[in-house]
Amino acid sequence: MPASTYLSFVRRLKPDTAPISYREQARSAIGALIGIFVTGMIGIWPLGGESASLPFLIAPMGASSVLLFAVPASPLAQPWSLLAGNLCAALVGVTVARFVGDPVIGAALAAGLSIALMISFGCLHPPSGAVALTAVLGGKAVHDLGYFFVLWPVAANSLALLATALVYNRLVGRRYPHRHTTMAAAEINGIGFERSDLDAVLRDYDAILDIDADDLEYILRRTELRALTRRTRHLQCAGLMTPAPPALSPDASLTEVLRALRASQLHVLPVTDDTARILGVVTQGDFLGKVSWAKGRPVIGLGRRMALALDGAPAPNGTARDIMTTTVRCVSAQTALSEAIALFAQTGLHHLPVVNDNNKLVGMLAQSDVLAGLLDAAQAHGKP
Repeated sequence: MPASTYLSFVRRLKPDTAPISYREQARSAIGALIGIFVTGMIGIWPLGGESASLPFLIAPMGASSVLLFAVPASPLAQPWSLLAGNLCAALVGVTVARFVGDPVIGAALAAGLSIALMISFGCLHPPSGAVALTAVLGGKAVHDLGYFFVLWPVAANSLALLATALVYNRLVGRRYPHRHTTMAAAEINGIGFERSDLDAVLRDYDAILDIDADDLEYILRRTELRALTRRTRHLQCAGLMTPAPPALSPDASLTEVLRALRASQLHVLPVTDDTARILGVVTQGDFLGKVSWAKGRPVIGLGRRMALALDGAPAPNGTARDIMTTTVRCVSAQTALSEAIALFAQTGLHHLPVVNDNNKLVGMLAQSDVLAGLLDAAQAHGKP
């Protein structure tokens, strides 16, 4: 076999894993060292002089330490997986050992039944398969323990290793137990696929993945945003915005606001002071939800008056100030298009005021402007 063919075959055997920093490698190795040491000391302490004949630390804990300290984000490494998985496997293994005399058949039954039970209870933990085999093949010392083996050393080892992992991972800055990634994925939640799309693909894939679905969604969305940033890095809000949009004075009457909204194609109007600094925005939703009608003209109704009073606002006088939204998300003219897209997705807004360095209004960016920019970028990359 030529050397190049041999090397190619060897490379195919190696998994294509993500690069890990030396710092992360050290944290994983040191964590496992500490975890096994603490678990062993806790296991051997109550046994005293009997430690040579009774198991105080079972081998599957070494495999569990790989998960808890090297890949603590894995669903297989979570506390429920560790504790429930090991206990299920120990119970199955002890039961099979009591009723099946042949060690080979017993080992096979213990492993298979343990996996089925763990999957059904949502506590799949690979080292638990070795726990089941230990109960069957561990020899006289293990068999003499009977069901006490489930409590000691299995439950005791599992609890000690878990306690160490909880403390160590927190101390080194890791999230453990691993929480769902609420993200920053909210920051790009409206981009590309929906979560229901991902769930459907995972159902069709029909295989156990060693990654949390929320983490997978986070990675995919961040990848989409990164690709989008790469394709649109030359685009800024200044080149896509509607320049010098019509603006309202905060003292404009509700009738003037209505007339301006009808005339505007943006469906949202910025409210600025005399120096063009933005004070808020009035949307069609603001007008419909906060304005009442009396004798055919818009007025501030009782509900809105009470809301303003509770907020400590001055008495309303039927102007734009009384109905405008004052919490306004803005972008600068130099903001990258990808950042504006993320902001649209995060806030659910359809328009963003564009301001200069002095917070003065210079334009308005609409989602339709962003779409046009994306189409231009796609055509520039040769995509229809």
